[in-house]
Amino acid sequence: MRLFECGSLVPGCDWHTRADSDAEVVRRAVEHMRQAHGETLIRENMVDNIKMRIVEETKAA
Repeated sequence: MRLFECGSLVPGCDWHTRADSDAEVVRRAVEHMRQAHGETLIRENMVDNIKMRIVEETKAA
C-alpha cells in the first residue's frame, strides 16, 4: 500500500491518503491540494514533489 502524507509537503496539514498505486495517490493528493489548499494550478513540479514523498506504508511508521 502506497502512502502520501500532505504534512511532508505542506507543514501542519494532517491529511493523508493510501492507495495501491502511485497514480491513484497522486490523483487524490492533487484533488486535496485544490480543495484544501486552494491550489488552482497544479504545476508539474508539484506533482513531482508529491511523487517524491510517496512511501510504502510499512516504511512510514
